[in-house]
Order: sequence, then structure tokens, then C-alpha cells
Amino acid sequence: MKNTFKILFLSFLFVSCQQKINPEDIAKINGYWEIEKVVFEQGKDKEYGINESYDYFQIGKDYIGLRKKVMPQLDGTFMVNDSQEELKVRFKEDKVFFDYTTPYAKWSEELISISDKELVFENTEKKEYHYKKAEPLKILDDGKKTK
Repeated sequence: MKNTFKILFLSFLFVSCQQKINPEDIAKINGYWEIEKVVFEQGKDKEYGINESYDYFQIGKDYIGLRKKVMPQLDGTFMVNDSQEELKVRFKEDKVFFDYTTPYAKWSEELISISDKELVFENTEKKEYHYKKAEPLKILDDGKKTK
């Protein structure tokens, strides 16, 4: 009986701590995101120091958009190519899913949390991808960094 109460309590605690994502929150995703770490199901983390590429999201009011890999340049611009992933945002039972499509594959990721500065996705393999909002790099000739 004690174990049943412990399990119920832990389940309730987990569900109540999970962020509720509203449709209005999706607009926060638009822009550049830099991956910080990947958390594996076994609890191990893979930290990313310096990233050569960012993920760029562009999602419209119809919840349809794209994700593209971009490479920041020292002059504040981004190098891009024609490769991109089409995406649709899907709301299902208080959860938010991103359904991606390329000419070669289709897959989904669950949006776990979103804020102005942080973003977390979980894929079907239970890997969590933690992102931070990224800014373009811009370094002047004298070596000073600008915004």
C-alpha cells in the first residue's frame, strides 16, 4: 500500500511540474537556436561547447514552417544552403509535437518546454535536446564583439 502511494505521489509530482505549452508560445521559437546539450534516457549528458551551426526556425500563424541549419559567420551573417526540414506543429492531448518532413524521411519530436531563452525537444528515442537562444556573431576589425 505504501508503494502505491509513493508511485501515485511521484506521478502527480511529475505531471504537475511539466510546463503547459500554449499555442501562443510557438511564436517564441522563431529565430536562431544553439544546442547546449543532449540528455540521454540513461541520464547521461553530452555537452556542446562551441557549435559550428545553429538551428533556424520559422513558423507561421498557421503552425507550418521550417527548420534549417545555418552557420554563423564572424561578420554577423549566416551561411545557409538549400537544405531544410518542413515542419508542422501538432497539438494533441496537452502535448505539442513538431512533425518534420524532408524528401528522405518523416519524424516527430515533442516540445517539452519553451521560454524566451530556452527550448527543449524530446525525440522518440527519449533523447532530450536542450537549446539556448542564439544571437548572430559580429566581430569588428579591432576584435571587439558587437551585438
